[in-house]
Parts: sequence; C-alpha cells; structure tokens
Amino acid sequence: MSPKGNKLIKMYTQMASTGYNCADGSFVSTEHVYNSFELRKFATHIRKILEDSNSVLDYGCGGSDWHKPNFLPESPKNAVEYFKLDKAFRYEPARDIDERQRVDTVVCFDVLEHLYIEDVFSVLEEIFYYADKSIILNIAGYDANALLPNGENAHTTVMPVLWWKGVLDMISVRYPKVCVHVLYSVDSQTAQSLAPWKALDWANSEKFGVKV
Repeated sequence: MSPKGNKLIKMYTQMASTGYNCADGSFVSTEHVYNSFELRKFATHIRKILEDSNSVLDYGCGGSDWHKPNFLPESPKNAVEYFKLDKAFRYEPARDIDERQRVDTVVCFDVLEHLYIEDVFSVLEEIFYYADKSIILNIAGYDANALLPNGENAHTTVMPVLWWKGVLDMISVRYPKVCVHVLYSVDSQTAQSLAPWKALDWANSEKFGVKV
C-alpha cells in the first residue's frame, strides 16, 4: 500500500473502534460500524454466479459473518449454506482479520471506492491473484454518508463505470482465466450489472480487435 493508503487503513481502524460522523449530521456508534453484509442485497444474482464455486474470499469484509444464521430474514441458513459453499474466508485490515488464500471466487463489496487512487491497481491485482475462477466486485459511484476522521468523504475514489472497466480490462489480461463480474452502484440500493468477461475469450478469438 502507498503511504496514503496506509493512513486510510489507520483511519478506518480508528472508525471501527470509536465510531464515525456522517455527512447528514448523524453519528454511527462502534457496534454499527461496518456492520452490514453488503452483498446481501444482491444475494439472488450472486448465488447464480457462485454455482460453480466451492470457496470464497470476502476481500474487505467489514463485519460480515459468513457463518451467522439468518443471512436472509426468511431463512435460518448462514451465507455459506445459502450459497452452497464449502468454505468462506475473510480479509479486513481495519479489523485485523487476514485469512487470505487462493479460492474459487473472490468477492469485494463496498471496498474499492474507499481506496486511495494510487492503490487501486495493486489491490485489484491482488484480488485477481487469489481467484481461481472468478471475482465479483461491487463498486460505488457516489459519495458516501460516512466521513473520515479528517472530515473527508469516505468514498475517496469515485469514478465513472468506464474508468473502472478500463482498469479491470488491463489487469484481466494478466489473469485470463478469471471471469470478472462487476456491479456498479449509482446509489446505496441499485446497481448496474456489466456483462461478465474473461481475457481468455479475447485470446482464443481469431480477431485481434477487442470490443469491451
């Protein structure tokens, strides 16, 4: 991570232990910091993607607990059971959780827009590295309600969807077998789903031109 990236991690660690202020004037106490299971709202869509996966790594998991019952209110199943997985691992530097290892699929929700721009490429490349089959990314394209301890908005890298697509295309050619799934959120409840792709399909084509 860059020096600024490490400073951001320290800020998020502080927010997890003391709470944080919001742009609307409210305050989020420690018991509610990073507490939402972000991928829950896209559960049906994600379940289809994970049909061929036995293991996942939740990269930047926040407070998500894949083994807690009632992943969905209408079911007693936990997330591992709901997605029919064998194993789920987590990584959250702000909570000192590090179970990083190679898995079938890496999921990364509400994380990338929190990075300092210099670290975006290296973090994404690490996400690709840990995935044997696919990655599922949810990226926000709007300002957060949460504020950093220094008063700045917590979404530090808010970019158009095509900016993210270009960065991901450049990295995916180095990991051609990894299928990329992107959900780009325009607000906290809705997302635009990009057509999934993997660079191996480009390499196997007889054409040199690639339309992305």
